[in-house]
Parts: sequence; structure tokens; C-alpha cells
Amino acid sequence: MRKQMVCGVLCAAMVFGTLTGCSGKTETGGKQSSVAQDGGGSSSGKTYAVITKSAGNPYNEKIAQGFQKVIEAEGGTCIIKHPESATADAQVSVIQSLISQGVDSICIAGNDENALQAALEDAMAAGIKVSCLDSKVNKDSRQTFVNQAGIKEIGQALMEAVYDISGGEGDWAILSATSQATNQNAWIESMKEVMKEEKYSKLNLVEVAYGDDEPQKSTDQTQALLSKYPDLKVICAPTTVGINAAAKVLQDEKSKVKLTGLGLPSEMAEYIGDDEAHSCPYMYLWNPLDVGSLGAYTSMALVEGKITGKAGDKFKAGDMGDYQVIEASDGGTEIILGPPFKFDSSNIAEWKSVY
Repeated sequence: MRKQMVCGVLCAAMVFGTLTGCSGKTETGGKQSSVAQDGGGSSSGKTYAVITKSAGNPYNEKIAQGFQKVIEAEGGTCIIKHPESATADAQVSVIQSLISQGVDSICIAGNDENALQAALEDAMAAGIKVSCLDSKVNKDSRQTFVNQAGIKEIGQALMEAVYDISGGEGDWAILSATSQATNQNAWIESMKEVMKEEKYSKLNLVEVAYGDDEPQKSTDQTQALLSKYPDLKVICAPTTVGINAAAKVLQDEKSKVKLTGLGLPSEMAEYIGDDEAHSCPYMYLWNPLDVGSLGAYTSMALVEGKITGKAGDKFKAGDMGDYQVIEASDGGTEIILGPPFKFDSSNIAEWKSVY
């Protein structure tokens, strides 16, 4: 499966440029439009909802686009909901609305692992198939989780980047999203586990700061880190909003502090480089279009009864290939898209126009 990662990304790249208007249902801040899509697929007549973390986040928008394209290609109706804020409360209201509408499936990027549990259990009790993608929800309130990459793999990749960029020693900091974001917290804990290895003993994590996936707050937090820690060498931001804000601060101020993390190539291209003029030598991510696409295929497989979400279930995700449901670290199950992909000066130019 992992060998298909690059192929899947390239396929998504080719179709991304041809995406035009939305023919499903899209909501941002309470405004919704709907045009039903007819089709001959086995999902024809079914309604599939995807809930992102918040409105105005380019990464979230790409996930939704990938999800919608797959659903509508199979003749289903797609509902996209972008909550106005990256909070559990905002998502709970959306979930309750979808229950009332009687959708067949909900796929959600959780803003809080446990605060969404009651609402999602209500959805499951109403016969709605519930899965999550990008950021998981409690194992008791989902059938399965579409994980963009293995937690350990992400933690290892980010720590290796911090080690490499810092020269193996010195102060470094993390700029995260919200303190409740399950994916961020899992990656950070994984990084801390990796840090216990002797190789990383000379690295000093001075702070984990939270920009709440807001550009201005992430900018303020970056400036605060520079002010509080004069010997800071590296900032690692495992969030697309945070890394973009931090990159601009560091480059504008001609800071010697370097950056790595998880970012969108289109937003980070001007900051990627291995010289003093660029703030970020390299970073990682996966294709959010593929995350959304796999979320859609998973939702359809659940609704159609091809899988139940139990470990060992297998299904075909269109051109993306075959996937298997496996056990997750929290006692639930997950489906892993593939390993994180490195973006640096050698390839950023070809990827910046993709997503």
C-alpha cells in the first residue's frame, strides 16, 4: 500500500487542476446550497457528510474537495460543513444538524477527541455511519479513523528534521494548533518519545506553544518564542496554519532561527530553501486531497456494508488501491493513507502548483 503513495498523490495532482464548482452541498458559517447529483454508482441516493475543523483553512478545503469528488463520482450527495471556529462546540452543532437531516454517513476531522463523543454516539444510534479523518475522535464514537500517516512515523520524521537542522543540539520549540487537537497531541507525544533516545540528548525542548490554527495568534506566538528564548535554534510547527505564519515571521525578521514541520507546498514555497535567505530548509506533509478521497471511500464502504470498521476488514479505494483496517493505539481502528512526504528545494517548485 505504501508504495502506492506517490502514485496516488500524482493522480490527485492531475485531477486537482480540473476541479471546478461544487455540485454537492457546502456550508460555511450557516450558509448552505444544494444541487443533488445523479449517478449509477452503488452510493447513488445516499448522502455523505464531511465536517472539517474550521472555515478558512486551505488544508481543510483540500480535504473537502477530495471527499466531494469521490462521492459525486459515485452518484452520491455530498454535504461539506466548515464550522466557523476550530472548537468542539461548533462541531457539535453541525453534528446535531446532520442527525436531523438524516444523512447516511458523517466523516469528521475532530477538534476534540472526547468532547464530541456524545453527539457522535447519538449519530451512530440514529443509524449513521461515523468515521473520522485527519484528527481522530474517541474510539467509542467512530467506526474507524482515516489516518494520514502513522503517528510514530510522523514523530520520527519531525524529530529527525529538528536534529538535522539544529546540528543535533540546542534549544527548540513546538508551535502547535489547539491544545485539544488530537492529531497534534499524538504527534507531539510521539516526538517526545523519540527524544528519549540518546541521539537526541543534547536537544532542549523549551516550550510547546499553541496558535489555535489562527494566523494572527500563530504569528504572535512565534514572535513570543523569539523574544523569550534568545538561543532558540529551531521551531517545529506540525500544523499548516502555524508553519506558514512562523515562516513569514522568521523570514521577514531575517531570524537565524530555522523552521520545519507540516505545511502546504503552495503556501510554503517562498520559504523553502537551504540558505540563509529562507526560513524553512524542508518540511513534510501528505496530499490532503488523498486524505479526503480515502475518507470518502471509507464512508462509502461503511454505508454499503463492505466493511464494519473492525480490524482485518479490507476494501478497494478506487484508483488509490487496496486498504486494510488495522488496530489503532487507542484501542479503536484506523486506516493509514501512507508515510509523510518530504518537501525541500529540490521538489517544492513542482509541488507548489498542486496544492
